[in-house]
Amino acid sequence: MGVITLLVPFIIVSLIVLLIAGLRIKTEEEGEELMKSIYVYLVLFATLMMSIGGSIGVFMALADVVSPAPYHQSFEEYKQWGTPEYGSEIEAEVKSEEELRASYDAMIERDEEQSIKRSVNTLIKSFGWIVIPLPVFFYFQRRLGGRKSIGRVEE
Repeated sequence: MGVITLLVPFIIVSLIVLLIAGLRIKTEEEGEELMKSIYVYLVLFATLMMSIGGSIGVFMALADVVSPAPYHQSFEEYKQWGTPEYGSEIEAEVKSEEELRASYDAMIERDEEQSIKRSVNTLIKSFGWIVIPLPVFFYFQRRLGGRKSIGRVEE
């Protein structure tokens, strides 16, 4: 649903741009050149948006690596959850307060390590959103730089 919400305005704006551009075309050659320019600008826009999105993802992943989200279960909740209930069929040894505390601290440490690993994974994926479209952006930007612009008055 979210993709359709973003895609519909993009299609409408693209159609308006094509309609306005179509009204300015005088010859078939100008029309072809205009369509090529519109295509290049659309590619530049898409790759730039992908790179910006990847940059935001990198920043957010780095923030999670530097300062991972804290663990939210308190020691009292862990004691209650970690201790078998009376009358349960599961036979487990009853742990002392120190053993429970050590187990709780180890669980928090494992959770923090997992959080950092997930953040590093997200960081690597976000770099892909920068590294892959950026060369395409530079290629099309150079192609655009060597091209004459339609409608520009040269002196």
